[in-house]
Amino acid sequence: MNSLYRQIALVLWAGLFCSAPNPAQTTIHLEAQQPGKTFEGLGAVSAGASSRLLIDYPEPQRSEILDFLFKPHYGASLQHLKVEIGSDVDSTDGSEPSHMRDPNDHNYSRGYEWWLMQEAKKRNPRIALDSLAWGAPGWVGNGTLYTKEMAEYLADFLNGAKKQGVELSYTGTWNEHKQDLDWVKLLRKVLDEHNLSTKIVCCDETPHTNMYSVLDAMQTDTELAKAVAVVGVHYPAEYPGYAPASVENSPIPVWSSEDQPNPGGGPFLARDWAHGGRVLARRYNENYLKAHFTKTEIWSPVTSYYDLLAAPNSGLMYANTPWSGHYDVQSTIWVTAHTTQFVDPGWKYIDSACGYLPNDSGTYVAFHAPLKAGTDADWSVVLETVAANRPQHVTLTIGNGLSTAAVSIWQTNAHHTFEKIATVPVRNRELVYDFEPDSIYTITTTTGQARGTTSPPAPAPFPFPYSDDFESVPRGRTAKFLSDQDGAFEAQPCDRRSGMCLKQQVTRKPIPWFTLPDPFTLAGDVKWTDYTVEVDALIPTDGAATVQGRIDTADLFKDKHVLYPSGYIFRVEASGAWSLLSTQLQHPTVTIAQGKVSLSSNWHHLALQFQANRITALLDGGPVTSVQDASHSAGMVAIGSNWTAVEFDNLKVSK
Repeated sequence: MNSLYRQIALVLWAGLFCSAPNPAQTTIHLEAQQPGKTFEGLGAVSAGASSRLLIDYPEPQRSEILDFLFKPHYGASLQHLKVEIGSDVDSTDGSEPSHMRDPNDHNYSRGYEWWLMQEAKKRNPRIALDSLAWGAPGWVGNGTLYTKEMAEYLADFLNGAKKQGVELSYTGTWNEHKQDLDWVKLLRKVLDEHNLSTKIVCCDETPHTNMYSVLDAMQTDTELAKAVAVVGVHYPAEYPGYAPASVENSPIPVWSSEDQPNPGGGPFLARDWAHGGRVLARRYNENYLKAHFTKTEIWSPVTSYYDLLAAPNSGLMYANTPWSGHYDVQSTIWVTAHTTQFVDPGWKYIDSACGYLPNDSGTYVAFHAPLKAGTDADWSVVLETVAANRPQHVTLTIGNGLSTAAVSIWQTNAHHTFEKIATVPVRNRELVYDFEPDSIYTITTTTGQARGTTSPPAPAPFPFPYSDDFESVPRGRTAKFLSDQDGAFEAQPCDRRSGMCLKQQVTRKPIPWFTLPDPFTLAGDVKWTDYTVEVDALIPTDGAATVQGRIDTADLFKDKHVLYPSGYIFRVEASGAWSLLSTQLQHPTVTIAQGKVSLSSNWHHLALQFQANRITALLDGGPVTSVQDASHSAGMVAIGSNWTAVEFDNLKVSK
């Protein structure tokens, strides 16, 4: 719709509804010489096993998802990617594998973050790469994280990334833990000793801690000031007053280094326009308006983990059914594109052209490209009207040094998805436009933007019956669709039988981030009701194996003290002691039945059978108990261990 017809339509719209007031009036002055901080990009945080299922997607869907995340002028066009430095410990929605399980172990092929960084860099060579630890292997500091061993652990990760062809520009300290500023200085020394110029982001704390205190400490500690390149904070909208004055006056950049479009610290919601896009539109703008943050990173780039885990729907897009190939490009992708496709890192904010629309009905932030003598600079304004109840009549005046080329206007709301809706000429260094309520717009002199298109397959439930003998899993890798929740279940040659098995590799408890359940790996469908889950297990002398079923939630944030998810657990120890448990988060574990049998040191077959309220546990083909219990009626399956090297083979779920 061209500008003239759009103006007519808005007049008719106002006339049809006699209660609609006249458009609110705003004038925005774009002046290239006005002060403003340097924009450093919008990004996302692949951590907490949030990307686990992405690598299992088939082609071409996997590449399509990656394009929507990272390809410039296509989708979200992310300008920053932060990844977890894995440590085999639950870090929200699972455990990410460690590259260094002992001081002599240096394996840079485990997991998927190396792959994800490579794919991001392939699509956008200019993307900034970053890293942060959530926990650490148990050998680090003999169980103490803030030690020289941990600094060496981080340095080894950064050097490992180099060997994978990706160089990280930034690294952090310990996610959402109380900072140790002496250790931050030690980290800088260790990085320098390894000839790593990687900049330190400090300290990724939350509003529940004094997350801005490092800024005060840097004023009197010159060594700390030299060590810290960026201050990163999490969920600043939940902090009283958003940020202290020291943030705006900071001599170094301050970032919202983990954020979400969940209003007021509320639950993670579906990313439709009403519950995701419109909230994120305001969040991006207000992070600069209220605190002069020059970068915002969203956890996570993609929801690629099972819905029964903690914080479902955290991603900018949704892709957690790799067996179907289905994915959903949500409104938050396009809200992000309203900045990233029009503003490059290195552009400048125009502070005098950043502000609020009348009656707090929306926000706007303005940027211009670097100024060059003899050339008028491109500029872009991101304006949102999500709180408006009437059109916003806006006049933009264009100062010297900025382009007066015809302006493109792009819009996203519940009815338009990243659409170029108008081309408006600039006359006498001025343009006028009426903006509809409940939308985000970009007004720009730049060109080349596009909305990627695709037709993913329809969603489909998890395959049933399901089985995996692990013969096709590459050595050292995780089996397809299984999601480790603590520890690391990786393919290795079997002991005492031929072929490949899944072996739990972590035998010393890691330094936890939040919770430390016993290792387990899960898959399946929360709607499964009556079925049998069975597996072969080789249990070491100090070990215990579990087969688990009807898992209805594994949101371990609800109970940091649990050893298992919510469901039925059949646990067998090498000694022959067995137990059938019913677990429910935030409630005591119930032992339904227990006993002891004579077990050899060879392979054994464990099974759980569900038929209505009848639960039967079987060992080596015979039942050890059969009980009536109605605590859990449906759910997923898992296999697990204690912190020993239990091996598993021939996992099967059937009627």
